[in-house]
Formats: sequence, structure tokens, C-alpha cells
Amino acid sequence: MSRSSSSDPLRPGDHVDSPEPAESAPGSGPKLGVVGWLRFLWRQLTSMRTAIVLLLLLAVGAIPGSLVPQRSSDPNGVIQVRADNPDLVWFYDALSLHDVYSSPWFSAIYILLFTSLVGCVIPRLMHHWKAMRALPPRTPARLSRLVGFQTVAGDASDLDRADGVLKKLGYRTTRYGDSVSAERGYLRETGNLLFHISLLAMILVVGLGSGFGYNGQRLVVEGRGFANTLSSYDTFTAGQWFDDATLEPFSVQLDDLDVVYETENPNAVGAPLDFTAHVSVTEDGAEHDAQIKVNEPLNVAGADLYLISNGYAPRISVRDAEGELVYDEYTPFLAQDDQMTSLGVMKLPDGLEQQLGLRGFFYPTAVPLDTGALASAYPDLANPVLSLQAFTGDLGLDAGVPRSVYALETDEMTQIAGGESGTDALTITPGQTVDIPGGLGTITFEDVVRYGVIEVHVDHTQTPVFWIAMLLVASLLGSLLIPRRRLWVKAAPSGLELAGLARGEDPTLERAVDDLARRLRPREAQADDSLPRGTSQD
Repeated sequence: MSRSSSSDPLRPGDHVDSPEPAESAPGSGPKLGVVGWLRFLWRQLTSMRTAIVLLLLLAVGAIPGSLVPQRSSDPNGVIQVRADNPDLVWFYDALSLHDVYSSPWFSAIYILLFTSLVGCVIPRLMHHWKAMRALPPRTPARLSRLVGFQTVAGDASDLDRADGVLKKLGYRTTRYGDSVSAERGYLRETGNLLFHISLLAMILVVGLGSGFGYNGQRLVVEGRGFANTLSSYDTFTAGQWFDDATLEPFSVQLDDLDVVYETENPNAVGAPLDFTAHVSVTEDGAEHDAQIKVNEPLNVAGADLYLISNGYAPRISVRDAEGELVYDEYTPFLAQDDQMTSLGVMKLPDGLEQQLGLRGFFYPTAVPLDTGALASAYPDLANPVLSLQAFTGDLGLDAGVPRSVYALETDEMTQIAGGESGTDALTITPGQTVDIPGGLGTITFEDVVRYGVIEVHVDHTQTPVFWIAMLLVASLLGSLLIPRRRLWVKAAPSGLELAGLARGEDPTLERAVDDLARRLRPREAQADDSLPRGTSQD
């Protein structure tokens, strides 16, 4: 005998096989409305799946910030990239690739992730609060269907003892007639919630705290120093809420920069072993000596000072045709290889009959190659040689366009020494003087010293982030390792019935039931259990 689906009491009225109402058009369904759609979108945004997707998007969105020069940290790099790729300038601007971390799309991901976590955590907090105040659930009718079911000797008079044993084991208990219901492991969900709250705190602290910090770099030649002022830094990056009035007054002088190279291992001769910057710090009117090492910053007035790079700075003096001094400075040269072969640029817009540009290579330990060119065989100063190319013409300093001090643009200049000029490059050693082609004057290589690049970093988020990270790890371990389980003890005609139920994975649940059974057995039975097999109490 068959029945229609509409008369089947086991099927809901909206089952796919149910006949459509006469007033409903085919394929039509309930309309959500504005409030319904808002509720639906909110639930999607606050789901854990959405939070994970947004977290991945945030990580992916940070990748362009490390690949493309940023205006906040490398303005010269931005200028160079835009000059080298004029056809892609519109693309950089459209996606704000030079300002990734302050771009609208990155901020949107950041705010959505924060909102998603807040919307996910708050309802769970309320639910967990109610769960922690609620009594353990009632005892199931059939414990035999649960994990670790077993029976031990006893009756209803032993339930008080069972209640005490469970409480000593850390369970929250309650009596339901002839049974005891117990539950423990609330800290598992507490750890889970603390993990998400810590993640929220991390996002908030990093997002807001970094806005009050700053990061400045200064190249300092031995014997010279700088003060902690905006005008003293070569590059300076600050958060959007930074106030320059918060800069602590102090100054730093680089007295000496020691570099230790490998000399014994023939396979690693010249490898740097240690860098030490000996500095004099003036703070609150008092001066003291200190050291800065790689990965060992110096803390001054709440700011961390790092030694991030070093190199050589030859001192070059230039005199005009009459012998008048027009230039005398230490010029930092940037290392190009592990042997400290370094490249540097000098620009002389005034003092000579024509503007002069010098581009040179410095070799700490110069050795000739088979081709006649020079190379450095060791990074320390064993045989320092400076080779200069000379250019005359317009240096482009009056065009109003920022120019890098480490690059010489020669499009509007004529080469008078080195290259294809027909004149050899000017090769000089410390203390030697050479003539500039064309009778413009002379160049003297006075001496050479080291320089160090010191970074001053203030980050108010370091301490909070450390403790938040510790809380993240502890809460994550708690959410993974603390088991959430329920145990029941029920008086039955056959004795005390015991069983358990886990909320989630709990491979030790059956062992916990066995332990409870052992504790509830009469003392004589416990003594029998403690004896080796085949041995009687007699």
C-alpha cells in the first residue's frame, strides 16, 4: 500500500517531493528582505571560515609591500622604479603599490578581519559564560551506549562518595536522583576564546601602536655623530600619529668601528666574523661610552640603536687650477661584493670652471687582473686604491628633481677620464695627487676611514606583542590539550554504572572511566587489583 509524500508523517511539508502550493510560482522561495540579507551577510562575515580567508588575504596583501619600494621607507627606490618603468606608473598608482600598508584595499582587509573576529568572539563569550554557570547535563537513560561503560559494586549509598571522588578529580558535579553527573574541561573553550582575543589584541596593538613609533637611519663616519632630531637623519619613517616633540634629546658619536675578518680558515678567508661600533652617547647632559653590535642593539632613552651596515669613506680633496680648495669631504662608498669593492659618487657643482662629477671604485686590497682592471682580494685595508671616472657638464641639480647622492646621471655630461673618453681613469692611492684632465685642477686622495649605518628604532608595541604572543601560545596549547568530558555514576540493581562522553577528540576518556571505577571499588577489591596476578592475599 503506497502513500503520497504529502501524507508521510516522516517528511517535512517543504520536502522536494512535496506538491507545490497552488499560490506559489515554480522555483519561488521565501524572500529575505533587507534585514534578512543584513543578518545573512553578518553571519557570513563573522564565520570562522571568513576570518581565516581574511587572515590569508592580509598575508598575501603584504607581499607587494616587500617587493615594491615603499614611499615611507625607500623614497629614492620609488623614484628609480617609476623612472625605469614609465609604462607601469598607472598600475602602481591604481593599486597604491608604493603605499601598500596605508592603501584603501589593505586597510579594508585589516578592518574586515578585525570586525570578523569581534563578531565571532563576542557571541561565543556569552555562550561560554552561560555554559560555565550551567549545571552538568542530566544522566542519560542508557549508560551502556557510552564510552567505557562498566559496573562496580555499590548502591545508592555510595553516590556521596562518588560525588566526592569526582570533585577531587576536578569535575563539577550535581545529583539527579539516583545518579551523579559530572563535567570538566571548561578551560578548553576558555583557551580557545583567549586565543582569538589575543589575536584581536595583536591586530589592535600592531595597528594602533605602530602609529606612534618611528624609524630613522643615519650614515655616520668615524669621528662624527648625529643628534636625535628630524634634520639629522638620512631617512626617517614615522607612524601617522607620531609627534616630533616626543623625540628624546640625545646624541651619538661613532668613535671607532671594528670589523674582524676570518684569517685562518683558507676556505673562508675574508668572511666577516664580528662588527663592533664604539660610540659616545650624550644623554641628559652626561656622556658615556657604549657599544653597538649586530643583533645587539643599544638602548638610549627608550630607543633601540642598531648597526645595520658599514663600509669605507675615502676622503677626497679637490683644488682648482689656482690651487684653491673647493672640495674636501669623506664620501661614503657602497660595497658591491664580499671583498668590499665599493662604488661612490662625488658631485662638484661649484668652485671649478665647469661642473664636475666623479664616479669611482674603491678597492681595499687592490690586485690587478689579467685584463688590466683592478679587483679587491681582501675586505680589509691592505692596499687601498681609488679609481675615478670624471665627467663635466650639467649635474642636473638645478632641475628641482630629487637626485640620489649615490648615483651620477651622465646623460647631459661629457666623460673626460675613464671609459670611452680616451683618457685612463684616475687611479690614486692615499696621499697621492693627480691632475684633472682639461686643466680644471687636481684631486688628492687624503685618507680613508670606515662608516657605519645606525638605525634608531622606537616601537611601543614590542613589549605588548611579546606578552600577547606568550598568551597566544599558552591559550592555543590549552585549547588543544585540555579535554572536555562528562562522566556519570548511576545506581542500578547490578551496582554502580559508570560511563563517559567526550566533547571532541579525547583518546584518554576510557582510561578516565577506568580510573574512576578503580577509585570507587571497595577497598578489598582495590587491594586485590594491586596484587600481582596468581598471588593471593593470604
